[in-house]
Parts: sequence; C-alpha cells; structure tokens
Amino acid sequence: MTNFNTFLAMDFGAESGRAELITLKGRKITMKEIHRFPNRPVRLAGTLYWDLPSLYAEILTSLKICAEHKVKLAGMGIDTWGVDFGLLDKRGKLLSNPVHYRDQRTNNIHRYSGKIMSNDEIFAETGCEPWAIS
Repeated sequence: MTNFNTFLAMDFGAESGRAELITLKGRKITMKEIHRFPNRPVRLAGTLYWDLPSLYAEILTSLKICAEHKVKLAGMGIDTWGVDFGLLDKRGKLLSNPVHYRDQRTNNIHRYSGKIMSNDEIFAETGCEPWAIS
C-alpha cells in the first residue's frame, strides 16, 4: 500500500486565484494545478471590497473538482496577502465583505499612524512592515 497525503492549497491573489493539489509521498512533494479563476474586487459606494461570495464559490468549485476525481484530502489551506480582515459578530458571522487592501481608504495613513506608533512598534506588534500596498 502506498502511503501519501494530499492537500488542497487555495491561493487568492490580487487579480486571480488558483487551486493546487499538494501531495506528500515519502520525501517527495508534487503540485498539480486543478483550477484557476479571476479574483475581481468589487467597488460599492466608493469602497473597494473583496468579492467574498465569489471566492467562496471558487472554493466549492475546487472541492467539487476533487470529489469528481475521487481525491481524498488530508487537509486544506488558503493563502492571501494576509493584510485584510473580516469582522465577525459574537456568533462568528461575518458582518460585511472585507475591504480590499487596494482600496484608497488608507492612502497616506503612515503620515498619521507614525504620530501614534513608530514603524518599529507597528512591526513588533503585527509582524507586518508598515508600507503602502497598491
């Protein structure tokens, strides 16, 4: 019997996303792209948001592809820029679509944040470099 584990890795890039099957077999790792899709932020009332319902649909599509090919998954992970977030209520329900990091709401924010907290302090607390992403 062959001993291996297969994982589904989802990558949500700024403009596109993909699903990869990652198989660990002994000391060997293989990757196979199974799905690629556009990732288009949505502008509503002047704010740029992640299209979370669309991304969720792409996760389901990727899982369906795995099921159709009878792939038994040992786990799944999702990779993003990691600078955006969604706020949850007490029950864990998402309050609104997360605002996209390319939204202009934070343009020139470092002019103001630097008066409250130094760049070194920001990095120490968050692990993120305080630089603008556009």
